[in-house]
Amino acid sequence: MALVTTQKMFADAYAGGYAIGAFNVNNMEIIQGIVQAAKALNAPLILQVSKGARAYANHTYLVKLVEAAIEVTGLPIALHLDHGPDFATCKSCIDGGFSSVMIDGSHLPYEENVAETKKVVAYAHDHGVVVEGELGQLAGVEDDVNVAAADASYTKPEQVQDFVTRTGVDSLAIAIGTSHGAFKFKPGQNPQLRFDILAEVAQRLPGYPIVLHGASSVPQEFVAQINQYGGAMDDAIGIPEEMLREAAKMAVCKINIDSDLRLAMTAALRKYLAENPGHFDPRQYLTPARSAIQAMVEHKITTVLGCAGKA
Repeated sequence: MALVTTQKMFADAYAGGYAIGAFNVNNMEIIQGIVQAAKALNAPLILQVSKGARAYANHTYLVKLVEAAIEVTGLPIALHLDHGPDFATCKSCIDGGFSSVMIDGSHLPYEENVAETKKVVAYAHDHGVVVEGELGQLAGVEDDVNVAAADASYTKPEQVQDFVTRTGVDSLAIAIGTSHGAFKFKPGQNPQLRFDILAEVAQRLPGYPIVLHGASSVPQEFVAQINQYGGAMDDAIGIPEEMLREAAKMAVCKINIDSDLRLAMTAALRKYLAENPGHFDPRQYLTPARSAIQAMVEHKITTVLGCAGKA
């Protein structure tokens, strides 16, 4: 089986009232943990790579690791560029074997976002690759994304039809209250998703796949475990998982998850090294880290995404 695009995944997800997990990957153990979870639950999967991940691990290594995951599991897997900053980066990923790319022009003036997205769509579609665009900006810091709270903005529903029609983009990331990174909201705050915006977008774009970025929801046990073994994390919470599940029952077909994976892996590493200070074999301390990734992904598939058994 080869890499797949997200078209059939999203059509099935929209009709079935569930979402596909788009999990960020940076190395072999993260990929293995994710795909082992998806295989155990027979779930379709999007593995996504950021500009920073490509710089860290090398484009070719990541593509070959994902190809190996497909060969080992037989799962339908799409390989996606997350937050492509420009045409050149998107083109490099398209030419380099990705089946899906995101062009993030959300920081640009509207007409420039339309023009840049349309340019990427034209090239991608000529090569059998699908494209995700973005309207509205999420606050927060994650990898190469850094948006101050003052610069964040909700998606304007009245723009979505024009944007999708003029660009031909295949899916659309919108801003309805999620936030990039682990440090989203503090205890005592009451995070909410703007379901009114999501509902209006769905009404204006019936049957069209919507994407949520910044949708990690950090379980407190991982924050506590990191702090227990020498960390210095403040308490942090994300959008409640039941809200994300509700969004997946509506028009949201893709939910991005990154920070949860990093925290699960870091917590397991800290615990193992604290309890086994004399150990220096990466195979020893990366094994529980990989298992922590798998457990986190299984939790997200069953609790948030609802895509178990849908591969």
